[in-house]
Amino acid sequence: MDISEISKNIIETSSYLYEKGLVPGKAGNISIRSRSEGLDIVAVTPSGLSLKSLDETDIVIVDMGGKLVSSSKHKPTSELLMHLNVYHERKDINAVVHTHSPITTGFAFAEEKIERLEGFGPIEETYIPFVNYYPPGSVELADAVSEGLKNEDLVVLKSHGVVALGENL
Repeated sequence: MDISEISKNIIETSSYLYEKGLVPGKAGNISIRSRSEGLDIVAVTPSGLSLKSLDETDIVIVDMGGKLVSSSKHKPTSELLMHLNVYHERKDINAVVHTHSPITTGFAFAEEKIERLEGFGPIEETYIPFVNYYPPGSVELADAVSEGLKNEDLVVLKSHGVVALGENL
């Protein structure tokens, strides 16, 4: 998948999440990792923009160390380190989505467990795991999320939101 396709995929998903009310205002972020043509890059949503109406020039491309690969008029999301840490921890995934969906965020602030109701295989844990609260964009949050996702594809961030990952968006 080339950068243009990756950007379009992120834009499509961003718009969908916004339309469904899962990323209010300027909250939430999305990334896709691409390993092709000898490159290992991450395309990520920008900092400070709503996911409502992004275009291809808004998507930021970085290497796995967080260094800009192509010029961009925007900075990457403040949660970039969280995305990169997850990719370093989980070689089997290529997409990370962080939302502030109202219902899940309500559970996250109330510290109420969310029961797993179905899955693509046997349900091994009864509840979706929590990650302790750390300030958004902090190294501590990035480390806690990547640790929490070592053996999970979804975690709830206490007093914050949710992070999900997969092979693709």
